[in-house]
Amino acid sequence: MSDLWKSILLRPDQAIRECLEILDKGSLRIALVVDDAMTLLGVLTDGDVRRALLRNITMDSPVSDIMTTTPVTADQHNTRKEIVELMEQKQLLVVPLLDGKTLVGLETLLRSGSARTYDNPVFLMAGGFGTRLRPLTNDCPKPMLKVGDKPILETVLRGFKNAGFYNFYISLHYLPNVVRDYFGDGSKWDVNIQYVLETEPLGTGGALGLLPDDMPDLPLIVMNGDLLTQVDYEILMKFHTKNSSQATMCVREYTYQIPFGVVNGEGNQISGMIEKPSYRHFVNAGIYVIERALLNKVLKNQKMNMPDLFEQCIEDKKKVLMFPIHEYWLDIGRLDDFEKAQQDILNLDL
Repeated sequence: MSDLWKSILLRPDQAIRECLEILDKGSLRIALVVDDAMTLLGVLTDGDVRRALLRNITMDSPVSDIMTTTPVTADQHNTRKEIVELMEQKQLLVVPLLDGKTLVGLETLLRSGSARTYDNPVFLMAGGFGTRLRPLTNDCPKPMLKVGDKPILETVLRGFKNAGFYNFYISLHYLPNVVRDYFGDGSKWDVNIQYVLETEPLGTGGALGLLPDDMPDLPLIVMNGDLLTQVDYEILMKFHTKNSSQATMCVREYTYQIPFGVVNGEGNQISGMIEKPSYRHFVNAGIYVIERALLNKVLKNQKMNMPDLFEQCIEDKKKVLMFPIHEYWLDIGRLDDFEKAQQDILNLDL
């Protein structure tokens, strides 16, 4: 047991936003809520925050509004073997240690990023022209632009590899040989890479129709190849599977503020005024999980965007879910995004 738990403590009145900083920066994926006497009041996990986002709870609300008040705990005098058995039984990675009601430590079920592997295929979209990033993309596909010391697409691939995924498909169209010559068959990264070539641009979902028929009957992760993110792909996959979803879309919370006072009225009579209101929405984050059977809905060489496929599923009464992400996420679509990525990469564990 180390003292790492002391860095993940929160007071009950601290904002959820502060909890996010702990969850995103730390490796334990948990925050502990205590009072001044170090009494354990509750715990917060990644799942608690995602559920709060779905309930439209603001990030400035106190953590006491969403924390789990009856967490699984262990007595500090229990042996590590007993605590590990408890964690395995409850499928937990960490358990707070108590002396009575007082928090005195945290036991962890250590695991490495590569401890478990997933046969699920990962489909990375890398065929776009990147016109908004010209002249940088005149001779280089956008996913192959370097952020830090490596191409964006390599950072994406390494993220999946560290999470245990090794079976990759990459869609190509613009300057395809630049990608193929760099990655080859993936053996340099100890992964398998196969390529799908779009002779004409097919949209963000159309390339799904070019995937081979012998793919495993497992959920498929689809992701734009120009994203930088710290999303936990294992948690995403478990969410999709546990909820028996047919299609899951990662979403980001987007808030915008009208810089003027909004006036409501009927005819010429004012019924109310709101000064500079803010509106919150979920937006598509470009990361998806879909069931293998949905590939049959995309015909070969059929133009389609991923939202179109989701719309079809909704019309067919399939179970379609959204997975809110609070982790770092950046869509490198414009030159200012690219410049921001160069700064962010210095402080990110990617």
